[in-house]
Amino acid sequence: MKITILSRSASISSTRRLVEAGRARGHQVRVLNPVRVEMHLDGKSANLYYRRRKLSPCDVVIPRIAQSISNYGLAVVNQFAMCGIPLVNTARAIAESRNKMRSLQLLSAHGIHIPATVMARDAGDLKAMVGLVGGVPVLVKLLQGQEKHGVMVCESLQSLEAALEAILGLGHNLVVQQYVENTGKDVRVLVVGGRAVAAVRRRPRIGRLSYTLNRGARLEGLQLTEAHRLAAEKTARLVGLEVAAVDLLDVEEGHPKVFEVNSSPALPEMEKATGLDLASIIIQRAEELGAGGPRVGLPEAEPEPTVPPRRKRASKASSGGA
Repeated sequence: MKITILSRSASISSTRRLVEAGRARGHQVRVLNPVRVEMHLDGKSANLYYRRRKLSPCDVVIPRIAQSISNYGLAVVNQFAMCGIPLVNTARAIAESRNKMRSLQLLSAHGIHIPATVMARDAGDLKAMVGLVGGVPVLVKLLQGQEKHGVMVCESLQSLEAALEAILGLGHNLVVQQYVENTGKDVRVLVVGGRAVAAVRRRPRIGRLSYTLNRGARLEGLQLTEAHRLAAEKTARLVGLEVAAVDLLDVEEGHPKVFEVNSSPALPEMEKATGLDLASIIIQRAEELGAGGPRVGLPEAEPEPTVPPRRKRASKASSGGA
């Protein structure tokens, strides 16, 4: 099978693991930098070029689109779909997961437990609404901001105010969420093909932005509870991701709360903590999709019923009236 991985560089650790796993299973694997991919549309066909040379066909694409190139990268992913090539994660699902407020709205509407969340454009408004999420400490989450997305824990109103003014002053949108202090740890579950395959606990860095899992977070392998499994698997299906890292907060009442979904999770750190070959599990799912296997995810919404046109009132002449 010919597998294409969309990634800024083959040297990125997670990309490298996928390449190794794919080749170990006998596949041809190539890594394409999405910003080097050119697209051509003419109303009749959709074509792809790489550094001005037409791309040869492949059997399946594994997108790992960086936040810094999200708009162009997702257009490239969508172009592969237009060419009829199966995708491990679709452009729509990736975009859904990156619109943090939208994804929280989606999960909440389908009964997934999420932390109490507030969003506003003004630092003063957000500070005043902290009571709605249970007071400090709170999580401050950037909704966008290229590579600087992440989470910061603010333990006092003073630290929250300083953080809000600094972040909003840079033009970033953010949300403030409830923070559960039970152990100071949260759970990340990796879901592949609709099935939770691994989980780790991680401890956020208090008072600092934890940009990604591979920047200072301490990971420990975790035996999944049924509640963790169900929440993570339903979340991935709702968002439409075949490969997803679902971040959960533990709560005393037994219902973990989903606070984030990631479409391009870091793999080596989770593999080290769990002792599992997660890259090979993802490659196996790519094989199934490339061979025409069904996708997971909830069915598309049914189209709204068509309203029949109103019947015209018959004229007096046609109805035989005088």
